[in-house]
Amino acid sequence: QVQLVESGGGLVQAGGSLRLSCEASRSPLTFNAMGWYRQAPGKQREFVASIALSGRTNYADSVKGRFTISRENAKNTVDLQMNSLKPEDTGVYYCNAVESVATIYWGQGTQVTVSS
Repeated sequence: QVQLVESGGGLVQAGGSLRLSCEASRSPLTFNAMGWYRQAPGKQREFVASIALSGRTNYADSVKGRFTISRENAKNTVDLQMNSLKPEDTGVYYCNAVESVATIYWGQGTQVTVSS
């Protein structure tokens, strides 16, 4: 069973930065892709960013230019650097790992709160 453990969430003022980290129980290179999603109170979970096995990255329009996803293969981690944070970035951030269309793993989530 794959385990994904997120860390790095917290409370930050608008305009500040946070760095989230997702540690996997096995190499990120064994997944087709890894990524980050978020869920704000009362809203559906939404895509934030992903990094494919090839290294290609993809971002939601709302975070382009502010967030950067990266992978550290030696540490089994995928990080999300979040800059210029806005109150609307508040939510629980979840890491996921895509093994196949039918097999997707999720972490437990880490809370990010951006105050205005």
